[in-house]
Amino acid sequence: MSKIEEFNKERADYNEVLAKYANRQQKTFYGLDAKTYEGGALNKKTKELLGFTSSLVLRCDDCILYHLIECAKSGVTSEELSEAVSIGMLVGGSITIPHIRRAMKIWDEELAPE
Repeated sequence: MSKIEEFNKERADYNEVLAKYANRQQKTFYGLDAKTYEGGALNKKTKELLGFTSSLVLRCDDCILYHLIECAKSGVTSEELSEAVSIGMLVGGSITIPHIRRAMKIWDEELAPE
């Protein structure tokens, strides 16, 4: 199983349990999260790059991988991703480098456009 398949399965399993116990406020938050990444004044591709960069700064590997997958689905190029990584590294500092390494390995092995 690829890293992405493994991640998607685990995320789906966790989300199923989470939904079982989520109250109204939590469900509202989850809905807001989903709506936020839809196209608007900024297109989905731009929003996913923003989500990816923010996740790098916050050093959340699950969030980084999720937005990396969504970036690929949205047509982000390797050059665009590289520029987003540069911003995340500048804002987040050298502590982001291990997260960037993991993200770029998955991008290279499973997501990079041909």
